[in-house]
Amino acid sequence: MARRTSPKMQRTRRIFDRLAALYDQMDAAYDKAAAPLGFTCADCAQNCCISHFQHHTYVEWAYFLEGLEQADPALAKRVVDKARENVEATQAALARGERPRVMCPVNVDGLCSIYRHRLMICRLHGVAHVLHRPDGRFVHYPGCPRFSELAADEPCVPGTDVRGPVIDRTPLYRELAAIEQAFLGSKARTLPKVDMTLAEMIVQGKPF
Repeated sequence: MARRTSPKMQRTRRIFDRLAALYDQMDAAYDKAAAPLGFTCADCAQNCCISHFQHHTYVEWAYFLEGLEQADPALAKRVVDKARENVEATQAALARGERPRVMCPVNVDGLCSIYRHRLMICRLHGVAHVLHRPDGRFVHYPGCPRFSELAADEPCVPGTDVRGPVIDRTPLYRELAAIEQAFLGSKARTLPKVDMTLAEMIVQGKPF
């Protein structure tokens, strides 16, 4: 007999499917910017997986944990154990006044072990981007050092020092914000803002 799902579970599934579709758009935008320059992260000395990234949405947090729950139990346990070690090492670095450089707990032998559920910043970091913020500011980023080097001979985006194929993150962020609002509903008025590393999310568990 098929297991029945509650209306709440069905609603969450629809929101997660919408997020997965947005992630596909992000991946396509990334590939469109990276491919013309032959840009890859392979063998990069400045591994993004040891960067101190903060994440800011509950829906990505919950969706990632769904991916972790679907993983092999031995892998999931390893990730949780590594996440605890990551949090401790990160807190120690911050206490010393240093910017943490701690390997992501999901990285296994140089690869993301929960790849399909990885968060936005993990999908978009590295390539050049522009962003029109809700407050009216225009933000632009030239990409990581490797990308900037590959794009050195490319024309600049007008009004910026950003060269090469560029992702406009504006529509992607707007859709993510809309998905977050749909996920939280009335909780959006009471929950604190998210500002956590992936390791902290893993250690804390489900956001609510």
